[in-house]
Amino acid sequence: MTNEHLSTYLNDHLAGSVLALELLDHLLATYSEADLSAFFKQLRTDIAADRDELQRLMERLDVSESRTRKASAWMTEKMTELKLHFDDPKAGPLRLFESLEALSLGIEGKRSLWIALIAAAEKAPSLRIQDYERLKQRAQEQRNRVEKLRIETARQALTS
Repeated sequence: MTNEHLSTYLNDHLAGSVLALELLDHLLATYSEADLSAFFKQLRTDIAADRDELQRLMERLDVSESRTRKASAWMTEKMTELKLHFDDPKAGPLRLFESLEALSLGIEGKRSLWIALIAAAEKAPSLRIQDYERLKQRAQEQRNRVEKLRIETARQALTS
């Protein structure tokens, strides 16, 4: 039997990946300029790969996916999209800035997941089945990319 707390924690992060991927789908549809489109496509690919890593980990640990948590994440993303639309109906710099900030915070949460699993694996050999250091580094690289664009966007969004 899998640790209930671990199961909850992993499912929360899986739900977070659903939210991030849905948000990225909206960003791809909204900001089709070549530079932004390429940026969001690559980020979506990276986050989907990390989601797949998390799902494989859950499978190896015999942790069932929570449909309720995934559905809640989907609903949360829809509410987030509505909020972003109200804040900036023309899909201008504020919507982009707030979206990037949400993604940045989500990626930091993912990095925190891998750090927590590194620590937990010290006491639980059953968790020593993934290269968490590599995943932590990958999350940091993603966050750095998003943060660079977020700061660039802040200059426009918060001063116009």
